[in-house]
Amino acid sequence: MAPPEAIPKEDDPQWSLESLNKAYQQGYMAGLTGSPISNQPHAADVLAAAWEAGRDDGEEQYQLLAQKTA
Repeated sequence: MAPPEAIPKEDDPQWSLESLNKAYQQGYMAGLTGSPISNQPHAADVLAAAWEAGRDDGEEQYQLLAQKTA
């Protein structure tokens, strides 16, 4: 179990559902445009993971679209 000081306080979260959604959407758009994963802009682990998940999904969609048009 993490020490109490490492647990974010309920009223002072390090991230919110809105920020997770925004990070995911930004990552998705990056994936659609072929942006490399090294362009991940977030320092917070949770937001970085959301961005990377979005980028992976966007890249997958990009690949599917590229196959249909080829």
